[in-house]
Amino acid sequence: MNVAFVGVGAMGLPMARLVRRHHPLTVFDLDADRVAQLVAEGARAAASASAAAQGADAVIVMVATPAQLKEALFGDDGVHAGLAAGTTVIIMSSVGIEAAVEAGRRLSALGAHVVDAPVTGGVVRAVTGELTALVGADPDALAAALPLLHLMAAKVAHCGHRIGDGQAVKLVNQLLCSVHLAAAAEGLQFAHRLGLDPAKVLAAIESGAAASFMLSDRGPRMLAAEQLPALSAIDIFVKDSSLVLAAAREAGAVTPLTEQANKIFSLASREGLGRSDDSSVIRVFEKER
Repeated sequence: MNVAFVGVGAMGLPMARLVRRHHPLTVFDLDADRVAQLVAEGARAAASASAAAQGADAVIVMVATPAQLKEALFGDDGVHAGLAAGTTVIIMSSVGIEAAVEAGRRLSALGAHVVDAPVTGGVVRAVTGELTALVGADPDALAAALPLLHLMAAKVAHCGHRIGDGQAVKLVNQLLCSVHLAAAAEGLQFAHRLGLDPAKVLAAIESGAAASFMLSDRGPRMLAAEQLPALSAIDIFVKDSSLVLAAAREAGAVTPLTEQANKIFSLASREGLGRSDDSSVIRVFEKER
């Protein structure tokens, strides 16, 4: 299968590596250094998203925001310009329901088979191929995408037959992740203010009733002596929690905890931490004492 991969950021790069081990891969990203890493491993670079899509049996898109998705797919040199009818397009970005539905509508009109498949699990699981893919797609489109999804995800959850169903479940996931991440930072800062060693507190509680992936994964990064390279940036959680709140308003859902988490991430971004690792949100709590 000839595969195009558009967007090889912190998550997309390890995902693309897993696909390249099994299929010919053409890659496009604005970051030439990331593309060069994959080329050195056997992938082919494309000059644009449209060029990447030419001749592809499947196109995987893994960008960060709804605006980036729109540009990658429908910009002047977007995927649409190189897309052949019958191509499977897998949208693995977390962009919210509205953006995915609109993209699906336009791609379907071009004859593409569209799969809405945002993922969860973070960079650690992207590297190992142990992500969870949350899929909204009709059965035929899903069947065409499954061989590729199984290369990147240990679990493929079919959330519904409509484009946007995967995004909807991802919003629930991101609501919980946003709150858990903010709570982990608050809790470890609380331990410090109590005069405890936060690292010892983390080791004591992370397998108990307070356990969460965010606590175990981000906790050590929150406590690191030096600033670590960003695996997932603060601004990603600004974006994701904002998408949750927009969908909640539309649905009439009550989300006070997410509203507070969004304020915390937004404050961190305004204080210059937007591109820093999301574990650095703990600095907001440290400053507020």
